[in-house]
Amino acid sequence: MNNENYEGVILNAYPDSLSQNLSGMVSFLSRKDTAGLFSTVYLLPSLFHWDMDRGFSIIDYNLDEAVAKREDLDRIEQLGMKLMLDIVMNHMSINSEQFHELQVNGKESKYRDFFIDWNKFWAGCGTMTKEGYIQPDQKYLDPMFFRKPGLPLMMVEMWGDDDELVPYWNTFYHGVKYEALSVENIREICGNDVDAVKIHEEFSKAIREGEPFDALCPELPEKTREILIGLTESCGDSVGQMDLNIKSEMVWKFYADVLKQLAGYGASIIRLDAFAYTSKVPGKRNFLNEPETWDILTRIQKLADQDHLSLLPEIHEAYSKGMYRKLSEQGYTAYDFFLPGLIIYTLENKNATVLKNWAEELNRDHINTVNMLGCHDGIPLLDLKGMISDDEIQNLIDTIVGRGGFVKNLHGKTNMYYQVNATYYSALGCDDRKMIAARAIQMFMPGTPLIWYLDLFAGKNDYEAMKLAGKDGHKEINRTNLNQEDIDTAMEKAVVKDQMTLIRFRNEYQAFKKGRTDSIEAAGDVLTMQSTNHGYWAMLKLDLSTMSVTVFRKDPNDTEWMTVYSD
Repeated sequence: MNNENYEGVILNAYPDSLSQNLSGMVSFLSRKDTAGLFSTVYLLPSLFHWDMDRGFSIIDYNLDEAVAKREDLDRIEQLGMKLMLDIVMNHMSINSEQFHELQVNGKESKYRDFFIDWNKFWAGCGTMTKEGYIQPDQKYLDPMFFRKPGLPLMMVEMWGDDDELVPYWNTFYHGVKYEALSVENIREICGNDVDAVKIHEEFSKAIREGEPFDALCPELPEKTREILIGLTESCGDSVGQMDLNIKSEMVWKFYADVLKQLAGYGASIIRLDAFAYTSKVPGKRNFLNEPETWDILTRIQKLADQDHLSLLPEIHEAYSKGMYRKLSEQGYTAYDFFLPGLIIYTLENKNATVLKNWAEELNRDHINTVNMLGCHDGIPLLDLKGMISDDEIQNLIDTIVGRGGFVKNLHGKTNMYYQVNATYYSALGCDDRKMIAARAIQMFMPGTPLIWYLDLFAGKNDYEAMKLAGKDGHKEINRTNLNQEDIDTAMEKAVVKDQMTLIRFRNEYQAFKKGRTDSIEAAGDVLTMQSTNHGYWAMLKLDLSTMSVTVFRKDPNDTEWMTVYSD
């Protein structure tokens, strides 16, 4: 809960986002023209061993040396920068050692209760189905929060128990990862008279888009089709994220070991990913259960204290629910998931009233936050409920979708706004002036700014990456990996250089250091934001009618304001 760890500006990226690997990213941060930009690097968990969800389905927390080596992490520390890493509290990959041992040894496995046995959890709360899982009574289902259609369970084959199928709790993803047979293998099966390349492409497309195989290649003999489909399915690898049993002491020992391992990598801040889903109780929402959520947070904090780690709980919830405030009351820094959509709302409506109210609430009630524009997920929208109206949220959705974004709803329920997938630059209509205005507002908002790497380079929606990712690959629209040529080209753009000027000023200038005070005024089309600390002053003036940005500074002995940035 040490808020001193949140000084400065945070860079957020995958370890391979810049120049193929973490070594390339560190080289970028070591450049003369990037000096002073950031105080902290937040690396997403694809630096560990993983199998899906771009790193958040973790097999183990050992470094994947193809993308991140220990010396790369040491170089970050040598640059004087702090490191933030994730612990995924709610789940692990089914390809983890723990889950594999469970499948091998079945009832005799030491990890039998490391994951959540669905039938044990719901015993006495429902009816056993012919498929072998308990269907909870409706009164237990009504309050539950679901992240996917159907019950959050996966039937697990226990290899040591005569192939017994046992249901385990699975909040997020599970499925089978297929790979199309090679062109050579197809020719061996079908002969040289068929178009093996075309067949390979048909299967590849079906795999990518999540389509069934049974309608493929109708021109082939039925027996040949059956062989192709059967071989493809037999080579599929199961993938999934299995929920951990928070009531198991073995899980808590695992948490302690992981925190120590992350601290050993040099991390000082740990983001608690999917933390809100860890508590599960029959009859409750099973998302941010109270008081269980706070009991879990207290216990994980005690473990973090042993390794001198600060925690950043990741909690998405509507503004009207006030969870950000409860986190603050517990002494934690909260994610400001409201700001990304709120800034777009402000710029599009040329009205800063709601933004002003939010900034004043943060100041008045001493609520510490980490804020952002873009991130590895989409632009949050559900979080704005209660801050702006549902109609205004819908208008915001329509605007971003109209600029090429994709709506992400909760399992098809369009009345439950979750996020829109788009780069922030594209969400702003690829308007350089709006991008600079958005960045300037973020730099002056109360809280610690987190910079998504692709926003810095004014990245546009990546439809090719979405296409390659296939079904449910919408998030890849905002995850483009940049090579050295991409970076060098982008660094020459005015919209990138201007952002860097604002970020460096925010990261280095004394007015923004610990103990600062902030003020904000919205008069007509003009937004004025100020930060002051021990006689140092910083001021932003933004004309919302023209998107004209000017930033000033004044040191203790100055009599006049100095211009830091002006468009």
